[in-house]
Amino acid sequence: MKKIFLLLPIWCISLIGFAQKIEIRKDGNDWQLLVNQKPFFIKGVVGHTYLEKVKEYGGNSVRIGFRKEELDKAQQLGLKALVNLPANAERYGFDYDDTEAIRKQTEKMVEIVKKTKDHPAVMMWAIGNELDYIPGTKPFNPKMWDAVNDAAKAIKAIDPNHPVMTVIGTSMMEKVADIVKRCPHLDLLGINTYGDIYTLPETLKKYGWTKPYVISEWGPDGYWEVKRTKWGAPYEQTGREKYTCYEKKYRSAIDNGNGQCLGSYVFYWSGFKQETTHTWFCMFNIDGLESPLVGLMHQMWTGKKQDNAAPIVDSLNIGKMVRYQNIYLKPGSGQTAKVTAADSDKDALTYKWEIRPEAVYASYAGQGEKEPKPLPGLISEEKTDIRFIAPAEKGAYRLFVYVFDGKGHFSTANLPFWVE
Repeated sequence: MKKIFLLLPIWCISLIGFAQKIEIRKDGNDWQLLVNQKPFFIKGVVGHTYLEKVKEYGGNSVRIGFRKEELDKAQQLGLKALVNLPANAERYGFDYDDTEAIRKQTEKMVEIVKKTKDHPAVMMWAIGNELDYIPGTKPFNPKMWDAVNDAAKAIKAIDPNHPVMTVIGTSMMEKVADIVKRCPHLDLLGINTYGDIYTLPETLKKYGWTKPYVISEWGPDGYWEVKRTKWGAPYEQTGREKYTCYEKKYRSAIDNGNGQCLGSYVFYWSGFKQETTHTWFCMFNIDGLESPLVGLMHQMWTGKKQDNAAPIVDSLNIGKMVRYQNIYLKPGSGQTAKVTAADSDKDALTYKWEIRPEAVYASYAGQGEKEPKPLPGLISEEKTDIRFIAPAEKGAYRLFVYVFDGKGHFSTANLPFWVE
């Protein structure tokens, strides 16, 4: 009897019989995520770029979409994916009283899961992102949670191997009690949290959430949480403040033995992203240079420091004026500024300065927000102490400084000011 051998493409072989079983188990008071019966604590990122460095620096997961090329990339690097499913929000005009629209949305998600569930990179499904949030913290339709639960039930019926969550922000956290009541088919909760990350366990307990959770997005203190100038410009943390902030949040709120937290996704593992400023959330710049936060995550994930660390901007002054002072300048006036930065490797540092108009803020997550361009001709020096000319037109501006070590790293800070 002849033996017949069926030759399949390599990518096809990788998918057949290798869909992984992802489980969440409770042991006493602690929850644990298991990938093929092995404990898995999520050390993840939000972003589509520099994924090779995620793996190289000790990360193990990425929060991405459902496109095959994204999942293939994650699989090639040995990263597990939290897969975002396209559930719509009321802030974009979706109506959770429209049963037909809900049915079509659920069918679309189920179809994506059917086509994608056997990809070996898939770890968990996320139904939408902050579906409850409407700018201005306006009340949302609670029927949304019924739709989320029905979608979770439908997904689990065809894919019992991957846990299902929805992702919420931390505004109006009394909604958690509603989720507990209306969404019994969710396996866990994804939470985007920034300044309030430290009180998250107590808040969840207060509103009755007893299942596990993943911190699906975290980073510096948000522009909605910090002090502002009299004209409404939020103060962005300096390089040093961000470094201290990220380290404290990771050690205290994520990697602290909390039995409910299954891990986290740091934001934003990518280059400049305009959201109040272009530097607020970035962990890389447009040239792929690493901020101090990348090296910090390498250390948090592995316990090891990089051979060469990034410089860190400690402070930025305009004249004698410092942070949290309202800085008013005369049009066209001559001014001075100074940056203080440190480099633990004693690398020779170089500097770049810019003045940009203040952005016109978007109502949600920087969507549609335009990045203001640097104004030419106002700064002629590139060193620690500079002279500059204030813009001629009245309005809100920011002075930015970038510090480079010539070894693939940078750090940055900025100060808002007003031209009278």
